[in-house]
Amino acid sequence: MEWQPVEEPLTQLSGYLRDSLNGADPAAQKHATEVLKEAERSPDINNYLTYLFIRADPLPRFSAQEWLLVRQAANLLLKNHVKQNFKQFPPANLEYLKSKILLGLQDPHSQIRGLTGNVITELVRHGGILSWTDLLTRLLTIVEGSDPSLGEISPGAQEGAVSALAKVCEDNKRSLDRDYNGNRPLNVLIPKFLQFTSSPHPKIRAYSLGCINIFLPSKTQSVLVHIDSLITVIFSLAQDSSNAVRREVCRAMVHLVDICPDKIYPHLGGIVEYMIAQQLKVEEPDLSLDAAEFWLTAGEHDQLKLGLGPYLDKIVPTLLKSMVYSDEDIARLAGQGDDADVEDKAEDIKPVFAKSKQRLPNGENADVGDFATNGAKSAGEQAIDDLSDGEIDEFSEDEDGDEDPEDRWNLRKCSAAALDVLASVYHQPIFDIILPYLKDNLRSDQWPYREAAVLALGAVAEGCLDAVVPHLPELIPYLLTLLNDGEPLVRQITCWTLGRYSRWAATLPDESLKQRYYVPMMEGLLTKMLDGNKRVQEAGASAFASLEEQSQQELKPFIEPILRQFVVAMDRYKDRNMFILYDCIQTLAEHVGQALSEKRHVDILMPALIKRWEKVKDNSRELFPLLEALSYVATALGIVFAPFAQPIFYRCVRIIHQNLEMYIQAAKVDANGTEGAEWPDKDFLVCSLDLLSAIIQALDSTSDQLVASAQPGFFDLLVVCMGDPNNDVRQSSYALLGDCAIYVFPQLQRYLPRIMPLLIEQLDMSNNEPEFDELGAMDAGYSVVNNACWSCGEIALKQGPGMAPYVESLYTRLLTIVQTPDIPSSVTENAAIAIGRLGLGSCDDLAPHLEDFARPFLDSIKNVAETDEKDTALRGFAMIVGRNPEAMESCLIPFFKCIAKYREPSPELHHLFQQTVTGYQGFIQDFGAFISQFPPDVQNDLQERYRL
Repeated sequence: MEWQPVEEPLTQLSGYLRDSLNGADPAAQKHATEVLKEAERSPDINNYLTYLFIRADPLPRFSAQEWLLVRQAANLLLKNHVKQNFKQFPPANLEYLKSKILLGLQDPHSQIRGLTGNVITELVRHGGILSWTDLLTRLLTIVEGSDPSLGEISPGAQEGAVSALAKVCEDNKRSLDRDYNGNRPLNVLIPKFLQFTSSPHPKIRAYSLGCINIFLPSKTQSVLVHIDSLITVIFSLAQDSSNAVRREVCRAMVHLVDICPDKIYPHLGGIVEYMIAQQLKVEEPDLSLDAAEFWLTAGEHDQLKLGLGPYLDKIVPTLLKSMVYSDEDIARLAGQGDDADVEDKAEDIKPVFAKSKQRLPNGENADVGDFATNGAKSAGEQAIDDLSDGEIDEFSEDEDGDEDPEDRWNLRKCSAAALDVLASVYHQPIFDIILPYLKDNLRSDQWPYREAAVLALGAVAEGCLDAVVPHLPELIPYLLTLLNDGEPLVRQITCWTLGRYSRWAATLPDESLKQRYYVPMMEGLLTKMLDGNKRVQEAGASAFASLEEQSQQELKPFIEPILRQFVVAMDRYKDRNMFILYDCIQTLAEHVGQALSEKRHVDILMPALIKRWEKVKDNSRELFPLLEALSYVATALGIVFAPFAQPIFYRCVRIIHQNLEMYIQAAKVDANGTEGAEWPDKDFLVCSLDLLSAIIQALDSTSDQLVASAQPGFFDLLVVCMGDPNNDVRQSSYALLGDCAIYVFPQLQRYLPRIMPLLIEQLDMSNNEPEFDELGAMDAGYSVVNNACWSCGEIALKQGPGMAPYVESLYTRLLTIVQTPDIPSSVTENAAIAIGRLGLGSCDDLAPHLEDFARPFLDSIKNVAETDEKDTALRGFAMIVGRNPEAMESCLIPFFKCIAKYREPSPELHHLFQQTVTGYQGFIQDFGAFISQFPPDVQNDLQERYRL
């Protein structure tokens, strides 16, 4: 017998659900929320929620509007229960939910139909495709209008079903493309979606093509076998009356550029005309944006980008037209005036994420974003990144009408990025097209056209620089005058554009030219950092950071006035703009280095930084960029940072301890199945660990007292962080471990029995399979292994023979790394260096293995710069070779080449190389014949340096 609700609790529950969404009566709302929390303990609560959600006719004493609120609240609770407690669902309740939820697709309210799809999606997300074997079939039959269990299917139900399918597809892209006992769901879905694109209902056509678009980027075979049919469908829908359908057509075209450019190339002329027509439908901004995306994709495709050449005179004017603020945006943004004294709202502050460092074998640090060998940015991505500095803040598809248009990806920004991409392909021809536009609009008395022209000039800065340079002596002074424009949006975009030409200004060859252009540009941007409008402040600071990047050593004569401006900004800025100011401070410290440590500079900067440091709370997200900036400042100041180090060091230790404690508490709450576990943000750990590294490096061996007296125990906390499940935390932990080995090894040494097992485990490649995101960028997995290899080498260098208990395990793991193909070179280089350094104290232990690792060691280390790390690694390797010279038979030639080409070996390494060469001279019977195999330059080097 099917479950049935009891009338009284049903009525009571309905009332509480209604009140829970009643914002007009806060007291009733609070009471209802508390009661509903208690009701969750009832074993039948999910059945009641399901029943109420799918029941269309109101209970007595409920109006139609009230009943809609009841159903919405029931859906919200039901979805959350599925999300949070799916594994605890009684099987009978789960079956009841599945048997009833599809009835919601028949509901006359479109909102209820959409909410039905949300619950279905959660069920599949947590249970998997196989947990509801007939779901896809049921949804497909509803779309077809032939599900007998639902009776007559309305068009609304068909739309609801295809909407639910779209949500399931979006959340289960990989699951639907897997083989289940010879069946692949996508093989059934794609033909059905193609069929549904001929539906008489526009929403079904749009959703069906949209579902196909979900799978197109993955290039799955299930789609590729139907590619010709899909292209036919796309062309047939191109003139569809529905804007939603044409949006999906544009999106499909963008995907096809990458999937089958050869099939669309013959139609490129028609496609260009079509995309231009859709982009010019400004009354449909979403459609216009989807069309504009085509230029970004096609403009960086090897086959198609040159094919756009004949159409540039049509494409570029369209982009320029789309770069003018819309009337709606003008009404919302124009004339905002001075707001620098207005406090920021919490929602105005964008999240900031820590950037972990990875250690390179040449002694340098690099951000993880620069590390992924398979993560190189495309021109379009780079254009978007570049346009983000003070102009494009972030990609967002949030279509909330109240959102600031400056904070979302839109037609204007997409068009500017596309112009940037096309300029990088066509160069002079692009500038020739936009030059008349610039002449007509740069001095326009209407600020939106003036602003758009400045944006266009900035967008072509990289690709058309050679063409623009002859005009810059006239343009730069004019742009500097626009920094004082009455419209803040013009001042904002002018800062950004000046930043785009900062490389030209910073590299001017003549001092008089620098005084004429570079210095005024610097002064102008510094001035705008203190503009009365916060957006102009942000753009000025961002552009100045770009100028710093390009200027580097050129900044040294200007450090004092720059710092004075930074300090004033630090005192005036509200929270949002402090983030970009920290970036300016960090960039300055990075590029001027020790010049920052002059007393006059320290006296200006450090009091202001310490004042901010004392103001920012331990749980503030502002701590991330502040910690990162302090890391760079500490590195630049070196020992001069010592007077400021102690409170900063101890606070970092305290922050790490607090966050580890919070993690333990959250894990306990989660393990008990209790809701509301507050997980700490791991960026607090990452930034604190990185700053500790910077301080230890800056203070050198004098940091040992800080490490020794830290409470809680420094290395106790580090051991916990080394085992953290988060890649970024482990990456920073192993970087800190290596620094401790270099600078405070006596403090570290007694913790090695606890540290080495973790280090050995981290070197296990089977535990560190990196994943790739949709853009092909690598995660931090390899960076963790990289830093572990590096720290292993530093410990081996200091510990010497004491590494004996760990040598066999370390060697096995490190050899696997250097033999693994297709991983970043810095990882294999650091692993090879670690093997070589192990040889310094354990050459007898490693000598029997020499034949196995000699070749990959030499291959990995050959491109490493001649640093102390390479020198010590080769010393260890030479010592191993001395214990087992016969093992080098297969790779003696590359070893001798390495010896010959090493330009400046240390005295110790030179001595070992001499011993090696002399030893083989007596060991090889016809040594002269052996030497004759080498090119003349190698023979000469060996003869001159090692007295052959």
